[in-house]
Amino acid sequence: MQPQEDARDAGDNPDVIVTAQKREQRIEDVPVTVTAVTGARMADLGVNSLSEVAQYIPGLQIQEQSANNPGFVIRGITSDSGSAQQGARVTLYYNGVDISRTRGAYQDLYDIERIEVVKGPQATLFGTAAAVGAISIISAKPRAGTEGGILASYGNFDRTQVSGYLNAGNDTLAGRIAFAYKYRDGYVRNIAGDPKVANQNQGRVDQDDLNGQDQRGVRGSLRWTPNSSVTADLVLTYDGQRNPGTAFKSRVFAPTGGQTGDYGYAELSGSPFSAEVLGKRKLGLTRNVYDANLTVAVDVAPGITFTTVNGYRRFDALEIFDADGGPAWYLEFGEDAKGDQWSHESRFAFDGTHYRASFGWNAFFENGQQRVPFSTEEGTYLACSVARDFAPIRQILNGAGLPTGTACVAANGTIPATRATAILSRGTATVLPYSASFANYGNTDTYSVFADATWIPTDALELTAGARVLIEDRQSGYSSVMPDSRLLAGAGIFTSLLAAANTKGQKFTAERSYAAVLPRFNALYRLSDDVNVYATISKGRRSPVVQLDAQRIVPLSVANSGAIPRLQIIPAEDVWNYEGGIKGRIGAFSGAASVFYQRYKGFQVSVFENGLNVTRSAGSANNLGVELEANVAVHRWLGLFGTFAYIDGGIGNDPSNGVFAGNRFRLQPDTTASGGANIRIPIGTSATFYATPSATYRSKVFFELPNSEAISQGGYTLVNLRAGVEFGDQGRFHVGGFARNLTNKCYLIDAGNTGGTFSTPTYIAGEPRFYGVELGARF
Repeated sequence: MQPQEDARDAGDNPDVIVTAQKREQRIEDVPVTVTAVTGARMADLGVNSLSEVAQYIPGLQIQEQSANNPGFVIRGITSDSGSAQQGARVTLYYNGVDISRTRGAYQDLYDIERIEVVKGPQATLFGTAAAVGAISIISAKPRAGTEGGILASYGNFDRTQVSGYLNAGNDTLAGRIAFAYKYRDGYVRNIAGDPKVANQNQGRVDQDDLNGQDQRGVRGSLRWTPNSSVTADLVLTYDGQRNPGTAFKSRVFAPTGGQTGDYGYAELSGSPFSAEVLGKRKLGLTRNVYDANLTVAVDVAPGITFTTVNGYRRFDALEIFDADGGPAWYLEFGEDAKGDQWSHESRFAFDGTHYRASFGWNAFFENGQQRVPFSTEEGTYLACSVARDFAPIRQILNGAGLPTGTACVAANGTIPATRATAILSRGTATVLPYSASFANYGNTDTYSVFADATWIPTDALELTAGARVLIEDRQSGYSSVMPDSRLLAGAGIFTSLLAAANTKGQKFTAERSYAAVLPRFNALYRLSDDVNVYATISKGRRSPVVQLDAQRIVPLSVANSGAIPRLQIIPAEDVWNYEGGIKGRIGAFSGAASVFYQRYKGFQVSVFENGLNVTRSAGSANNLGVELEANVAVHRWLGLFGTFAYIDGGIGNDPSNGVFAGNRFRLQPDTTASGGANIRIPIGTSATFYATPSATYRSKVFFELPNSEAISQGGYTLVNLRAGVEFGDQGRFHVGGFARNLTNKCYLIDAGNTGGTFSTPTYIAGEPRFYGVELGARF
């Protein structure tokens, strides 16, 4: 449910007010590339998740593999690593506070005033410097009066959603409470443990179907306005998920019955020791996020404003997943991520006839950890693994007539690998459970000061210059419990199955401090009161990575191996952004066009190595692109909208960039587009027919670096529709229907994943056709 809005014409094209530059401006007057999606537009489209909204914003991609593992992509640059040691590139803000740590970043969208997407580095505008851009979510605030609304919908896959809000108060004190509940069965059937069908896991846990949803959220807001000069907003938010598992489906490990396609049923069994070792009995996600935000704005004097934004956010998320994508007890993992974040910013703003200026300071503190437990059966693991170090073991198994590698699961879904332990132990054991874990830690303290000044020599020209100076202290930690394999020890190989060093629970730490200066320059020229051209030059930075893990100190042939810290400092990633554009409105038309070029030095990439997500420097990278968006009010009952983006970006072809040379950015299509119509036709004097058909397109994407055709998705188009009838005073009631992916297009949202680092990539199917009915009421 989005904020209440009275009945309106489809052709309405009102001014969009944004606060991207920390003050209210028409979007046409902001000299940077920014796209805003209002709560009303979201309601028209029938979208209520970040990934759905992103399809209608040029230059933005958001991948929701799960609520615990979203990927945010602005102009080809991705933030999705769960490591506590790495910083974000794309900054996500919620009511002015950074919430970018990926495991705590997912935020449900209900009762939203608007979403602003600011593209390009914006060092003086956002507290953590926004290396390539920022996504800013702004919730609806309390206001004087009493009002409320509720929206309920039901659809296929038992899709049930209920959301609403209630607002009450006066000009001095007002409160607002909003909530949302979303449930949907998984759209990928999981037969593991199902007592009604044949499978290899009968008698074990009956796993839930995959890629489902079970989440809830509630937000309480309070606005205090003791006088015309002071406004204080307190916002408290809870967001939680109890979702079933993610459908990591293998193309080589077949479920019982032999179906290995990306879009069929799965048999993801998990571990029989999942509760004891991984933390939960079933595959799935348990996630809780708590957020508190206090913003106070004071008009100190005419033209002088002081604003302070303060936030605290805590998250804990436990996700259990079957990384091999098949029926065997092979690659069963958990991810237990926790984090605390504190943020403070104060800003003075000055507004005059021929100048504007602001200055302030920011402090951001973050403590996080990511623990990854692992469970497998030793013989099964050794039979299925293709690791070079274990080749002698596979030879023994092959000599005993047991297929190994990708043949460890037969084409019909049976699991010959279950006999491996008996062969390797010479009959002394048939099952050898194995468990291990590793954890990374990150503590970051960041302090910065910033200033911006705008000179307005004429009514038509504005020139802006500013910079942020930041100092950061980054402390990383690492620990592991990686016991040696008993079967390998019997063969004279003393190592863990993951071939990772064993710190035996000892925590290693390393710390470094850094400083940076990040400038930006903007120019805006008014061609008319409603049409502006602009140009900007700005510098962005992704922090260096203090990457710490461990390494063995003796060969594999020596027992009782110890470990020592292994520290790698990945240099900062610097980007210079150059762009220009035009935006405005002429009669019934409003729109924007921009062209940008970005040059990266020390481009950081995330890759899986030995089961660990690590950062590497891929050298130089370049990014050239065009973004367009337009709205046309054709008639009072018809409005058209559309977006287009083209990006030619990738890692430089220089041989010094190694295996990454010439690769395209991951998760970034070179072409995206969206378009649709907003239709509102009166029916008599008391009802209105509404419809919003729309379509979105994205071209081919690669899911990993280095690029691989096997880990990619070709271009595809999704068609969506929302339609119904509004009736009652000012359209207070409505009944309608919706359909997303109307043509039931099959596509992938991700590929590779953890299984890919073990040479058995997995594939995650995108959402099929969803349809249903909805009822809404406002008062």
